[in-house]
Amino acid sequence: MPLSETPGPIGIFDSGYGGLTIYEKIKETLPQYDYIYLGDNARTPYGTRSFEVVYEFTRQAVLKLFECGCHLVILACNTASAKALRSIQQKDLAGWDKNRRVLGIILPTVESLGNITHTGHVGVLGTEGTINSCSYDIEINKLYPDIKVYSQACPMWVPLIENNEYDKPGADYFVEKYIEQILKKDAQIDTLVLGCTHYPILIYKISRYLPEHIKIISQGTYVADRLKDYLIRHPEMDEKCTKNGNTLFFTTESVEKFMNMSSVFLKDDIVAEHLDIG
Repeated sequence: MPLSETPGPIGIFDSGYGGLTIYEKIKETLPQYDYIYLGDNARTPYGTRSFEVVYEFTRQAVLKLFECGCHLVILACNTASAKALRSIQQKDLAGWDKNRRVLGIILPTVESLGNITHTGHVGVLGTEGTINSCSYDIEINKLYPDIKVYSQACPMWVPLIENNEYDKPGADYFVEKYIEQILKKDAQIDTLVLGCTHYPILIYKISRYLPEHIKIISQGTYVADRLKDYLIRHPEMDEKCTKNGNTLFFTTESVEKFMNMSSVFLKDDIVAEHLDIG
């Protein structure tokens, strides 16, 4: 179907709930814009799926957001950014609409490292899918070939958050465990990237087990700042983004479940609607 040229909201896509931490920072930084948040909760998690499946799922979601009127879509998901972003940018946009844009969250996070690390030794914490994709290693090496990268998968952190156990004493065991494992890999690590959008929910516990000199990089702030800069540098795209301060939330699964879980990630209650994208 032909896509409308009428200005519309900024689309924010995630495989589930974690992208809400990105949305929250974007909304704080750019409150005047309209947004559509889409969570593919029916098919989450993406992290264990193949590149081909993640690409297809993400492709479907982006096209749906374009059909909803978005001209700019942010992949607020590390797995989608790692496994699908480049293919969508290089293969799909020209066929859909060469003037629309899809941006990820890995590059804005990586770009921040040059001004933060002093030792040039950086740790990355993420899901098994993100860590196994080596996406952070690749992007960091492109921009900062002298930075040494050490990665650690934290498979228990997302389940702890989504089962509302993140603030319970039992969560400390798994937080301390993975922090110890990453720090054992290199004593010179002075910067730690939270390479999963869920992880900011655990930031206070993470901080408890880190030496004071280690800086934690939580993606939302950096993604929001880079988006603000992008819209300033691309006024033609800014003109295609409506500005009424409104947000619509969509999920591919249970609306009730999505609204209940959103309270873990957002300060305010939300109203969500169901949307099929497959």
